[in-house]
Amino acid sequence: MSELTQRLRDGLPEDAVLTDPDVTGSYARDMADFCEAGTPAVVVLPRTVEQVQHVMLTATALRVPVVPQGARTGLSGAANASDGCIVLSLLRMDRILEISPADRVAVVEPGVVNAALSRAVGEYGLNYPPDPSSWEQCTIGGNIGTAAGGLCCVKYGVTAEYVLGLDVVLADGRLISTGRRTAKGVAGYDLTRLFVGSEGSLGVVVGAALALKPRPPQQLALAAEFPSARAAGDAVARVMESGHVPSLMELMDRTTLRAVNDLTHMGLPDSTEALLLVAFDTHDPAADLAAVGALCEAAGASQVVPADTPAESELLLQARRSVHWALEALPGTTMIDDVCVPRTRLADMLEGTAAVSEKYGLTIGVCAHAGDGNTHPTVCFDPDDEDETRRAHEAFDAVMALGLELGGTITGEHGVGVLKKEWLARELGPEQLELQRSIKQVFDPLGLLNPGKVL
Repeated sequence: MSELTQRLRDGLPEDAVLTDPDVTGSYARDMADFCEAGTPAVVVLPRTVEQVQHVMLTATALRVPVVPQGARTGLSGAANASDGCIVLSLLRMDRILEISPADRVAVVEPGVVNAALSRAVGEYGLNYPPDPSSWEQCTIGGNIGTAAGGLCCVKYGVTAEYVLGLDVVLADGRLISTGRRTAKGVAGYDLTRLFVGSEGSLGVVVGAALALKPRPPQQLALAAEFPSARAAGDAVARVMESGHVPSLMELMDRTTLRAVNDLTHMGLPDSTEALLLVAFDTHDPAADLAAVGALCEAAGASQVVPADTPAESELLLQARRSVHWALEALPGTTMIDDVCVPRTRLADMLEGTAAVSEKYGLTIGVCAHAGDGNTHPTVCFDPDDEDETRRAHEAFDAVMALGLELGGTITGEHGVGVLKKEWLARELGPEQLELQRSIKQVFDPLGLLNPGKVL
């Protein structure tokens, strides 16, 4: 038994330390198919804060890197192992510690699954809005690490807007509590926001106080078919400019629609060039849908079909949630981009991506959180074909370059991880990059936390 394994077992239950290579190998990567991953030395699954502290103290003493993980549903390689590391899986820390209806706060451990939290607070008439497409699998800790978004961001915002306070184990094993659980608070620098989106590179989140909202009425949705991406983008701009506040506004291009149909057999209109889904959870959603339907028709929609019931609306949303799996089911593998642009440049982004697809001779399906300009172009390619793989990387880079040219950002919700490290430097510039590296040095002077990620 190695010294590392022995020291870890001194402070952890026997079943919390995994060393079998066949088992530890299954923890080596997240869902980003084409990102480098190393071979972990050991996987640990603590259940308590004290056990996490023991892991970090051991790692510091032996100078062993640590890769924190949630459910590994991420799409940037942020949870990928590095050679010889300790994989710190937080899945067993899965308790909802408190739900306070009066304070509208939930206190949870990092391994709580997003959907489980949503269902639990729903029993109190409350809602935890952030809802990534993987919400049935992804954990709150992972959502915090990547600053995850979701389908409802257009109205309710992203994870960062719901994290009030955090308990964090630092690289040297110290435990700190940041933020608050009050409705307001501006004491000192906002360290909570600093940890949100840091991808486990500054500390290990072991607890979170989360803001809750009253549960909204059930939403109704409509589907609008468009003959072009330009017309769909125009409709998005009209809806937002008119002052409407949809609970969801999602877009799928023709390639994506066909893939979803092939997977789900839902009978979606795969002959159209773009399908826009818009939903409202207001007290009179039918009236809101009628107004938005008229705006879509004015923008050139060939057909607008409002759902009559919440069940019909949910069917449309399930089609959108299945996009990732549908595109993955196409031959080969995928690289999923995550470029966010101003809403007014959405059509330019879609048309530009189509041009990239044609230039490189590759299938690129696009879905988007259209209401906030967050696009997900997905490059499909054969990883066993050297030339096609090269073209896929070039196409991926071309899409990111396009996003920056349009005044956007290289990632709206998936994070940087391994996939976009080089592009982060291009977006930030040398001055900001130096400041961010200085922050990393303060929290993790030995460089043990998730090395090789983000910066």
